[in-house]
Amino acid sequence: MTEALRSCWPLLVGIGLMMLGNGLQGSLLGVRANIEGFPTAITGLIMSGYYVGFLFGSVVTPKILESVGHVRVFAALASLASTAALVHAVFPDPYIWVIFRIFTGFSFAGLYIVSESWLNDTATNETRGSILSIYMIITFGGMAGGQFLLNSSDPGGYQLFIVVSVLVSLALIPTALTASPMPSMEAPDKLGIRKLYKISPLGVVGVIIVGITQGAFFAMAAVYGGLIGLTVGQISFFISLSVIGGALMQLPIGKLSDIIDRRKVLMLTAAVTAVAAIAMYNVEGLSNKLWFMGFSVIFGGFCMPLYSLCLAHTNDHLEPNQMVAASSGLIFLNGVGAIIGPTAVSVLMSTFGPSVFFLFMAGACTSIFAFALYRMTVSRSVPLDDQGDFVAMPVRSGVVAVNMNPEAEEWDEEAEDQEASSAKSYHMSKASMSIMEEADGDDDEDDDPMHDGPTIWNRNG
Repeated sequence: MTEALRSCWPLLVGIGLMMLGNGLQGSLLGVRANIEGFPTAITGLIMSGYYVGFLFGSVVTPKILESVGHVRVFAALASLASTAALVHAVFPDPYIWVIFRIFTGFSFAGLYIVSESWLNDTATNETRGSILSIYMIITFGGMAGGQFLLNSSDPGGYQLFIVVSVLVSLALIPTALTASPMPSMEAPDKLGIRKLYKISPLGVVGVIIVGITQGAFFAMAAVYGGLIGLTVGQISFFISLSVIGGALMQLPIGKLSDIIDRRKVLMLTAAVTAVAAIAMYNVEGLSNKLWFMGFSVIFGGFCMPLYSLCLAHTNDHLEPNQMVAASSGLIFLNGVGAIIGPTAVSVLMSTFGPSVFFLFMAGACTSIFAFALYRMTVSRSVPLDDQGDFVAMPVRSGVVAVNMNPEAEEWDEEAEDQEASSAKSYHMSKASMSIMEEADGDDDEDDDPMHDGPTIWNRNG
């Protein structure tokens, strides 16, 4: 763990700042939309814009990186995200917000991809698992911490938008000055959706419904809180406690899924999430919000691990060399679900009132339970000895994060052994490539201040 931190702490600091800004902005827009009197359905459309941009950015950014370079891309996207945050404050108009929410999603998708590619490049087979764990902790911590920043100023003013802009801008500093060599960036392999469904119907259906559920929650929770009369402080606690619950329950639920049929754990987790959602529906009107806050921990604790459970279940049916391609497809499907979720729940809230918010969550999780139960009646479970280990994965991340999954190490090591023994090819370590890249770039570094070459931090931090 210490070695992993030494090798990539500047990147992790930058990611933490990004997550603080992103967590704050998402809730701030929901609260501010209520203050501005935007219709709930329009607010849902605004919040869905983030996921539209995120999905688009996940596809486009790897192609841009091939020709422009990581430092330039990160600087450009950080500037765009910082500017978009300020535009929301200057022009509180729903149509302008939709456009710039798309820009925000596009920017953060690219920022995650750049950061994750550097993290993946610094990782070894020995540190990959530790780095991914630290990344998960920072992701959850930043998202939860951003909610508390909502209390630092009046959401009806412009100060909090400035805070978001400053946090995203500050994230550029440690990332721009991070490890020397430019990471290699190859377009991720793809596995067709139809083929992916044949391999794991439950994994495919599960990630779509999880995307709908979690996309709706993160996009509309602040709006829902305001509509049922929660104060800004209560909204921040409600959302942050849900995120903290998700962070705390990832490991226990994952370990349980490693020792019994993972489909049963997926069913149990979805069922508890649905029950917690119904409980929150029943206690939302109580003047004492202690029960509401307590159930939010349970809801988040069981809702957040659903994504990783779906990925792990799918991986149980894959060869190691298929995992990255399959995960990229699942991320895409999860993103499609996340676009649908905020729009769907906002329309229901406009029609039937804000209380339908958690009934929607309960219905979505019940559908996961029902489909998992159906799949158990028509297919056999994977033998426990053939199940891979559960690996917690960040829900809202770039396509590169899946490369840090230790379950794919087997394929990496096999590929390296084959290359080493082949007369037509040879294996070169990252360190050797770094030396050659630096040697080849010596003549250019003095002329190009944005060259992705050696910086004030080396690989050892």
